[in-house]
Formats: sequence, C-alpha cells, structure tokens
Amino acid sequence: MSAALMNSTARMNVATRATQANKKAAQMAISEFYGPDRKTFLGPFTDSPSYLTGEFPGDYGWDTAGLSADPETFKRYREAEVLHARWAMLGTLGCVTPELLSNSGSSKIAEPVWFKAGSSIFSEGGLDYLGSPALIHAQNIIAVVACQVVLMGCVEGYRVTRTWPGGEPGEAGEEDLYPGAEFDPLGLADDPDTLAELKVKEIKNGRLAMFSMLGFYVQAIVTGKGPIENLFTHLAEPGTNNAFLFATKYTPQ
Repeated sequence: MSAALMNSTARMNVATRATQANKKAAQMAISEFYGPDRKTFLGPFTDSPSYLTGEFPGDYGWDTAGLSADPETFKRYREAEVLHARWAMLGTLGCVTPELLSNSGSSKIAEPVWFKAGSSIFSEGGLDYLGSPALIHAQNIIAVVACQVVLMGCVEGYRVTRTWPGGEPGEAGEEDLYPGAEFDPLGLADDPDTLAELKVKEIKNGRLAMFSMLGFYVQAIVTGKGPIENLFTHLAEPGTNNAFLFATKYTPQ
C-alpha cells in the first residue's frame, strides 16, 4: 500500500515538474517573440515601423512596403495570412502524402501526383481517397462540387457573420482566429502563455508552407512531376538535376 502511494506521489511530482517546465518554456517564448525586445528580422540592425510593436504573433519588425500602416488593413491582412497559412499547411501535407504512400507501396493510389489526382474522378472507377474505396469514393464531379459549395459556404458564412443561417449576427474579433471560446476541443487555449507560443509556431510553419506550395506550383509547371519525385530525382544527381537544368527552357532562342 505504501509503495503504491509512493509511486503515485512520484508520478504526480514528475507531472508537476513537467508542467512547470512547459510553463517556463512558454513564458520564455513570449518574451522572445512578443514585445519590444522580441527577435527581429535583422536583429539589432532592424528599424521597425512604429506600428509594429510586437503585439501580434509573427511580428519581426519588417514592413518595407507599409502594408500594415493602416490598423483596419493590418487586421484584414492578419486574418488573411492566418487562414492562407492553415490552408497551405493542409495543402502541403495533401500534396506529399499520396506520393509517399505510393512510393512506399503501403497504398495503391491510382494517381498520387497532386495536380493530376483530381482527374481520377473522370475515370471508370472514380476517385478513391488514399486509394481506399472505404474512405471517400467520388464518382460524380457535380456532386463533389455541390458538397464543397454547401459545406464551405456554411463555414465561411459563419466565419464572416458569426452566425448560422436564421440566427442573430455576431461580431468577429481577433480571438475568433484561434482556439478558445466556442471551439477548442483540445484545450489549446486553456493556458494563455502556451496559446501565445502556439500562435507563433503556427504562423512560422504556415509561412513556410505557403512558400512550399509556391514551389510545388512552379515545379509542376516546369517539370511536370510531383514534389517527392522531384526531390528523389535531385538527390540522385544534385549537380545535374536542379533549377539550372530547366532555366534554359525559358531562354530566348
């Protein structure tokens, strides 16, 4: 009995120390990425505009074009950036996952390349999500488009008006961009310090994902291949298979 009690107490102490360590790390992240002493894009040589005070996540003091000078415009851009960042993270994952599964042989996907996959819906057997008809078996493009319009229309309508059809309109605020209030099944907003750190991680990863998607678009146009195939081709012969190989395709003749 006493041994079990001691073990239970020890586990509680370990959990408490871990929680305290996570709390301390989150507080350090706040001071590192928020406020006047935050990290900036040129370090001590950064001359940040007066309106970039480090109040929001991802503020590195860089706005040479003055896009954020107007508060209302800045608010719209923040919302647009977060939404595009989330879509880009989902998009990059969706672009590489089918290729990885196909190359590993763990899934039989008819067309794993992201910009060709949609055409599978016009084939005789239709489009199977991740190669499995048990997940999503799409055979009618009109039905797919109709479902997307209805589902996305409802979600976007709620985001903009803060109400479902037939309800009283609300007012969207800065907090509506992040977990908390009405929707937070994982409890990400329970601790404000942790949430502040997660906001920074999200926008940093989201910005990287947006650049990745741009790279995927350019690769698709130039090489006609998916990102994973392009990566393996480059790694096989990096000195030959690179951007310079395709740059000559666009030189004047």
